[in-house]
Amino acid sequence: MNSEIKNICVFCGSGLGTDTRFLELTAELGKFLALNNYKLVYGGANVGLMGILADNALENGGEVLGIMPKHLVEKEVAHKNLSEFILVNDMMERKQIMIEKSDAFITLPGGYGTFDELFEVLSLNQLGIIQKPCAILNIHGYYDNLLQQLEICVGDKLLRQEHAGMLISENNIPSLFEKIHSYSPEKIDKWWIKKS
Repeated sequence: MNSEIKNICVFCGSGLGTDTRFLELTAELGKFLALNNYKLVYGGANVGLMGILADNALENGGEVLGIMPKHLVEKEVAHKNLSEFILVNDMMERKQIMIEKSDAFITLPGGYGTFDELFEVLSLNQLGIIQKPCAILNIHGYYDNLLQQLEICVGDKLLRQEHAGMLISENNIPSLFEKIHSYSPEKIDKWWIKKS
């Protein structure tokens, strides 16, 4: 187990979705983080899955850092009861600080913003700029099609299998954390694929 993983960044939606399992496992993850002494790093919102995640971490004695740009704070979606809150200028700065302050990343169901954050971390790992575990909690197969698309990319030689393998995916929390703690990044000198 990698004992240096203490700060977990979670990317997820500002909406609730239609599947109650999204809510249930998001709440369970917040509680799990708190009870296992992980610090939650997230986008700072009080709405949607983001709000459920933070509330459940806080209710169970967890430490929660929220990071949010000014334009979203002005829309009154900032969580008011966090352990720590960082106000930033824009979305790019938000991502940068989230990545700097986190030891590992978990993605829950979400939309464009969630996908953007996930692929930013994967790209940085692919390029060797960071070497931090990046995982999906694949609730009720939400990310099945995305995982299939990555295999299509590999088959079409637009993505290396080693890079596709950098993304951890599990549908339950204990197994996900086992894989996060046992993650060992492969050293790959090149990210492009030569024409065969």
